[in-house]
Parts: sequence; C-alpha cells; structure tokens
Amino acid sequence: MMVNRERPVQGSNRLVLAHFWAAFAAFAVAIPLGAWQMLVRSPLHRWVDPELYYRAVTEHGTMFAYVFPTLIAMGFGYAICAVSLGNPMRGLPLAWMSLVLVIAGAVLAFVTAAAGKATVLYTFYPPMLGSPYYYLGILVAILGSWIWIGLMVWHFRRWKLDHPGLPVPLAMFATTAGALLWGWTSLGAGSEIAFLILPNAFGWMQTIDPGLARLLFSWTLHAIVYFWLIPTYISFYVLLPQAAGGRLYSDKMGRIAFLQLLVFSMPIGIHHLFVDPQIGAGFKFLHAVFTGMVAVPTLLTIFTICASLEIAGRLRGGRGPFGWIVALPWDRPFVLASGFSMVMLGLGGASGIINMSYVLNSTVHNTQWVTGHFHLIYGGAVVIMYFAIAYELWPRLTGRPLAAPRLVRLQLWTWFVGMLIVTLPWHLVGVMGQPRRMAYYDFGNSALSSQGIWVSVSAIGGFVLVFSALLLIGVLLASHRGGLTAAIPPLKFSLAVYPPRWLPQSLNSFGIWALLVLALTVANYGYPIVQFVFLNRTAVPAFQVSTE
Repeated sequence: MMVNRERPVQGSNRLVLAHFWAAFAAFAVAIPLGAWQMLVRSPLHRWVDPELYYRAVTEHGTMFAYVFPTLIAMGFGYAICAVSLGNPMRGLPLAWMSLVLVIAGAVLAFVTAAAGKATVLYTFYPPMLGSPYYYLGILVAILGSWIWIGLMVWHFRRWKLDHPGLPVPLAMFATTAGALLWGWTSLGAGSEIAFLILPNAFGWMQTIDPGLARLLFSWTLHAIVYFWLIPTYISFYVLLPQAAGGRLYSDKMGRIAFLQLLVFSMPIGIHHLFVDPQIGAGFKFLHAVFTGMVAVPTLLTIFTICASLEIAGRLRGGRGPFGWIVALPWDRPFVLASGFSMVMLGLGGASGIINMSYVLNSTVHNTQWVTGHFHLIYGGAVVIMYFAIAYELWPRLTGRPLAAPRLVRLQLWTWFVGMLIVTLPWHLVGVMGQPRRMAYYDFGNSALSSQGIWVSVSAIGGFVLVFSALLLIGVLLASHRGGLTAAIPPLKFSLAVYPPRWLPQSLNSFGIWALLVLALTVANYGYPIVQFVFLNRTAVPAFQVSTE
C-alpha cells in the first residue's frame, strides 16, 4: 500500500524535520557540557583550568540561548503555518536558505569558541571581547532567522487578504506574534554586535562603551525568554486540550495572552541593570513595573489551560473538586509533559518575583539563585515542551509511529526529576550567597563548607539530565526505523468551546500593537540610549580574550 508522507504537514515535512534535527544536534552538544560544568564546580571533581570551564559555559550558553530555541521556533512555525492555514507553504527556497544561514552562523560561533578564541560567555559584555568570528556567527544566525520572520508575517498577511473578515487561526496568530517579538528583541544584541563589538573586535576602533553595550544587550536579554516561551504556550493552547480529550476554554483569551507577551516583554530588560550607575533610578523603576506586568499573560494562560484541562477531565468522567485532574490521560506524553512544565513554570515564576524586586534583585542577582531560576524556567518548563512538540510531530513528519512509548514517559520523568535536582539546590546556595559565573569554589573554606553537599547533589542531577537527553535522541532515532503506516492522522489543532466566527481587528492583527511596542520601547529605552551621546569619557579600551 502506498503511504502519503506529505499530507500531515502539507508538504513541509523535510523542512520541519531538518529544523528539529539541527536543533537537537545543538542540544546534544550542549547538554554534556552543562553537566561537566556542574561537576567541576563541585567537591566531586578536582581543579581544572578555569579557561576550559568558561569555554564550556560559552558553548553551552550559545547553543541554548541562540541556536536551539530559534531552530525549534522556526521548525514548529513552519508546521503551524502549513497546517493551520490549510495550504502548502510558499517560499520554501527562502526557508531552506534561512536554515542554512542559522546553521552556518551557529557552526562558526561554536568552532571559534571551541578553539578558545571567544571565552566570553554568551552575554556580550565589553570591554572583554572574543574573536570577531564568534560574534559574526551569532549575527549571521540572527539574520538567517529574520528570513523566517518575513515568511511568517507574509503568510499571515496573505491568508488575511484571501479570507477577509475571518479570524486568523490561533496557532498562526500566536506564531506570528512570536516572530514579531523575536524580530524586535533581536535588534538589541544585533545592534550591539554590528555597531559596537565588531568594529572593536576587527581592530577598526580602539575603545568601546561598556554601558551602552550592556544597555543594548538588555534590550534582548530578557525579552528573548518570552521568545523561548512562545512555542511552549502555543502548544498549551492548540495541542494540549485535544491531547487531553477536551476543548480550548477560550480562543480570545489566548490571543490576548500572546498580544500581552508581545507588548509587555520588551520594556523590561533594565531590571538586569539595577546596579549599573549610568541608568537612572526612574527607568529602573519603570522596568521593574513592566517586569511585574509580564506575569499577567502567564496567569491568563494558566487559567485558560487549567479550565481547558478541567473540561477534558470532566468529559472523561472526573467528579468532585479535583477528580478531573485524576481523570486526565497522564499516560499520554503530551499531557504528562505539560503537567511537568506547569509545575516548573510555577516554581520558576515564584523565584522570578524576587528577581523583579529592586531591593531583592540586588541581593540575589550575582548568585546561583539566578542560575537556578532561569534553568528552571527555560531548561525545565520550556525545553520539556520542546520534547513534547517533537514527539507530537515526529510520526507526522516521518510517517512512522513513535517508538517505545514507555521510554518516552521515562524520558519526560527523568528530565523533570533531574531538572528539580539541579535547580532547587542552586536556589538554596544562592540564598546562602554562593556567587555564579565561578569556575571553582574552595569548599574547604568555612563559609562554603555547608554548600558543598548541595552543589554535589546538583551535579548528580546534571547527569540525570544527560541520561534523559540520551533517551530522547534514542527514541527519535528509533522512530525512523519503524515501518511506514497509513494509520497516523494529520496534525490537527484544538477547537475552542466557542470557536470565534468574527473578531475585532485588535484581536486579529498586529498593527496597533506593533505601534504600542514601538512607543513603549522608545519610552523605556530612548532616553537611556541617547544619554550616552552626551556622557563624557564613558568609552574604554577593549581587550581581546584568547588562549594564544
């Protein structure tokens, strides 16, 4: 029997699959580097050359901050574009070009850092500079991803013109919001690289302004977190209700949440610069307020998704106040991963409340608390849903059933447990004052002796995550070896309880919201950036970091 392998994602199978394999290749490289870093900082390992440690941090952070989530968002975005709009994607040559540029940039940055020529971490904080080719690689990857942004916006606009007055499918609306967010937030780091770092790294200029560079990077530094989160939230809204056997509680609530993510996530980056003297206290306060506001779309999402899951649980016979939770199909990987993700999102969000406080932020900002916070949010709540998305897409992309369902559940359990073992001790030692970004701790020192056991526990958790990562790669590889089958249904998205037949323009387009994002960015970043033009003697000599 002939099996149609193209229908499930409208002929974009190879494109989507290529993005996911490229993403998981970066993931496979970065995970053991992270576990090794935790080991060498613990009492379980002897001293190593700190340069090797920071080289590993640079590689680990670069792959996870810029490469892995961008490729996942791009691949998932192409699948959503093809399926939700009901037509094969156009512009496939441009999509492949975008992928090639992102991979080429990632390889260039990775090789340069691996050679010891860019041991600068991944936060682009001058005056310490690495090889220009490291930054050039990041910039090429960003520019490559902008082609994806253009394709998403074009398909969004094209569908609206072809279907006047109809609501754009929620999945595509949210994907376009994520693309716009990435385009806007990547301007910060992109501008810093293009106009400040590369001229110095290539030797064309001798001085650089660290304050301006840090300010531009803060433009990207926190908004990028919501770019990472958006594929997770999209999967909550359009895949989870159906996987649980129910319906989405509210389509409109989802649109409002994604619009709020787009608007509120931009003007918040200065809360990473609370101790920087060149930023005025008023702007720090303003960013602290908006950092609190960005919790609103997450709370809306939690409410909407919990309501959707309750609908599913009640339909499955759940009774009483909490019987619907027990009735949910927890044996289904997508439902299990989503439950784990929400637990970690709640824990990480609680620690984020501390980070947004002006006073408390100053207490914990340079401690392991922050490392625990963002690993719990990103490595935990976000990445586990990337796994769930891959498991959901894989049969549709390959035409083969997903291999070893029990191993899939084991993989999700070990990732969840491993991430808690890693991050909760980090929160604890952070409160105890342990600094982050350190290659070595003297646990024989009386001030650190009580922290050694917790750092060791965290290191063990790192290797639980390595085991989980091996399970993931093994399951995906094994899923390519099964026989082709016609029993795999096409990818479908969850229906709302009351699907909208008409929407106001404000919930079906981005024009007014893009203007609001621009206005808020000018209000929150305009003066702090312009003031550097009038400040005297803020530039300092740049210096290159290299093993040579």
